[in-house]
Amino acid sequence: MNDTNPAKPAVGRWGQLWLGVLCMVLIANLQYAWTLFVSPMHQAHGWAIADIQLAFSIFIATETWATPIEGWIVDRLGPRRGPKLMVTFGAVLVAIGWIINARTGTLSLLYLGAALSGIGAGAVYATCVGNAVKWFPDRRGLAVGLTAGGFGAGAALTVIPIRLTIEQFGYAPAFFWFGLAQGGILLIVGRLLAAPAGASAPLRVSARLRQTTRSATPGQVLRTPTFWVLYVMLVLVSASGLMATAQLAPIARDFGIANTPLFFGATTIAVALVVDNVMNGMARPAFGWLSDRIGREQTMALAFALGGASYWLLGTLGTRPWAFVICAGLIFFTWGEIFSLFPSTCTDTFGPTYATANASLLYTAKGTSAWLVPLANLLQVASGGWHAVFVVAAAMNFLVAFSALAVLRPIRTRQLRLTLAAEDSAAMPTGELPPRTA
Repeated sequence: MNDTNPAKPAVGRWGQLWLGVLCMVLIANLQYAWTLFVSPMHQAHGWAIADIQLAFSIFIATETWATPIEGWIVDRLGPRRGPKLMVTFGAVLVAIGWIINARTGTLSLLYLGAALSGIGAGAVYATCVGNAVKWFPDRRGLAVGLTAGGFGAGAALTVIPIRLTIEQFGYAPAFFWFGLAQGGILLIVGRLLAAPAGASAPLRVSARLRQTTRSATPGQVLRTPTFWVLYVMLVLVSASGLMATAQLAPIARDFGIANTPLFFGATTIAVALVVDNVMNGMARPAFGWLSDRIGREQTMALAFALGGASYWLLGTLGTRPWAFVICAGLIFFTWGEIFSLFPSTCTDTFGPTYATANASLLYTAKGTSAWLVPLANLLQVASGGWHAVFVVAAAMNFLVAFSALAVLRPIRTRQLRLTLAAEDSAAMPTGELPPRTA
């Protein structure tokens, strides 16, 4: 760490949490409003939907796969400089990426814009999640859930203005002005961010939470089977959720209900997008809070079992407008919690010192899963409908729910027992948490 005896941050830990939430709100549109731009770009340029959706996969891949490097830089620069500089870097790339999307006339430039905005969004995401897990060892699930909730629900505030802007002025002005505004506000907010320095974070942690304070480096983390179990689980659940995120509008259109008015002139897809973003955001603090009380694996099993049922319900009942809105909302509610449960579990297991980098390594599973999203289109074409896609998504969620208790829980228990035993036998440095039993 480069910050030696850093000054106390101007904003306390709850202020840091809400600043992180705001930052996440400002990058939410890059993912969750994407579906609104697909058809207008297709109509304007004649590009194939699959080619346009490749930009979405590139965005997700760069957003996630660059985060280990970005997280390592944040940890390396220290608690005062790291968060500030990384969010500033992300703000610039977010603005540039969407401005390129606004000006592009070729798929190559669209892919470049997706890559730049993905790297920028990942820089912001990794920094804010890393701050949350460091500031709140006592309420890690809730803190990460609130932070990630800003990313999940943030687009709900702007999905209707973006849709109206696209309808009245075209997709390019929407890309340009929203990209410029989001990047500009991030530049201002980022200057106030900081991580806790040593004992700045509260030290009292509930005995219900199985945690270690013996921090593992990213290299050590990659050599543990626990990490790879978490990684595979996250890939499977994330792939199904990203499929719903990227394909929601096409699914509603194929069901023949996308433009069906529901109330006050709002169409099925417009209502669904708002509800989905709200439910996605609510899931993260709700399940994060629950996991602080009943345990990470138990919460995962509950959430993913409900998720599997939600995909089955959408495939069975989703051809009716209100049923589509409700079932899609349930999918987003039982998918969004992965972004609170997995970072919390990772930091509980591998310690706080390298938390930003380690959680970012796990977050790359989202990038891996993005490349499975186009397979949903292939399966839909091959089977002649979306039912087979929903069956596969449901099966993936049920498998992960089973794995949380049958695979992850015993392997993580063994690792924590060994780590906590090592803590017991070692002299504890001043300011660190006392060892707990697994």
